[in-house]
Amino acid sequence: MRLEPKILRQDFPILQQQFKGNRLVYLDNAATTQKPKIVIDTLQQYYAEDNANIHRGVHYLSERATEKYEQARKKVQQFIGAQEAQEIIFVRGTTEAINLVAQTFGRKNIKSGDEIILSTLEHHSNIVPWQILAQSLGAHLRVLPITDDGELALEQLPKLINSKTRLLTIGHVSNALGTVNPVHEIIKTAHAHGVPVLIDGAQSIPHLKINVQTLDCDFFAFSGHKLFGPTGIGVLYGKKSFLETMPPYQGGGDMIREVTFEKTTYNTLPYKFEAGTPNIAGTIGLGAALDYLNSLDWNAVQIYEKELLAYATHALQEVPGLKIIGQAKEKVGVISFILKDIHPHDIGTILDQSGIAIRTGHHCTMPLMLRLGLPATARASFAFYNTREEVDQLVKGIYRVKKLFE
Repeated sequence: MRLEPKILRQDFPILQQQFKGNRLVYLDNAATTQKPKIVIDTLQQYYAEDNANIHRGVHYLSERATEKYEQARKKVQQFIGAQEAQEIIFVRGTTEAINLVAQTFGRKNIKSGDEIILSTLEHHSNIVPWQILAQSLGAHLRVLPITDDGELALEQLPKLINSKTRLLTIGHVSNALGTVNPVHEIIKTAHAHGVPVLIDGAQSIPHLKINVQTLDCDFFAFSGHKLFGPTGIGVLYGKKSFLETMPPYQGGGDMIREVTFEKTTYNTLPYKFEAGTPNIAGTIGLGAALDYLNSLDWNAVQIYEKELLAYATHALQEVPGLKIIGQAKEKVGVISFILKDIHPHDIGTILDQSGIAIRTGHHCTMPLMLRLGLPATARASFAFYNTREEVDQLVKGIYRVKKLFE
């Protein structure tokens, strides 16, 4: 079945609006995706009809809210192919998920002199938590380099792994370049040396069908808002064998079994890691987003997104003076580019005057920009609701930018 993006766009109210006299062209999906009406309606319905705190209430509203919250956990489990719902920890987003692993698994298993492997492609959220941990423990970060095309230099990986390696943490897809990393191969290599692996799936899960058991990753982190769900809700998947041995991340209500002034015993999974009142509405809204995505033909989505990326890549390459940054063989719908000596911020600002929304800057990947010798890029990022006509609008907009600077 062929995807019909023009029909799917009707499910997204925000895409119907005019902006500065032009129809909104939203090409900033790597920053956050737009929300289908089912998610918006679910959030409204929760606050209008179901709002109550969960888990300990004996009244009807609390029980109904609890049931919907836990249904969302099962939806996530099924969506990413986890073995058990207990392996699904709700957090605020990818950043908090990685910090959780750093401060629990990391503090329990990493000591002075040990090493953590990551790559040049990482988002700051998969660098800084490990720096904080390493600096406090006297551990070290080892960095897997990249090629000039923006692909990982995989032949270097075996040289980085040694008896001091305690964790390999890596992004599935580069938010800045769109590179799809061969994480299955990376995980197999790491596991062959007994090294557990965390996958930052923030940029892969909107584009690729994920099965954490097939990947055999030990941790997988992602954000709901990049998956057409609400902001402020994310997921940490962890293998039960790891999660059970990790200490709690935060203390408070819901994560305890019994508290006295002398000691506290902790709740079972997954509640041990969910202290305090969670983002109930956001969690239920994420469940609605997964319902929406499950209604789509994912093979058709992936075929369409590849075609759109190829169309956009060709169209942008035809613009004189434009250079695409990152030419990996395997990419998702992210195109970073520079245009002569025009600052990316100026490109983004001028495109915005025509209702075209892209992202400019270092994309929270300053080490990557340093490796590329660039202060910043302009980035267009696509979702399944984007169209070739929108790509054409982007190209026309870039020609207007060129004309202004000539």
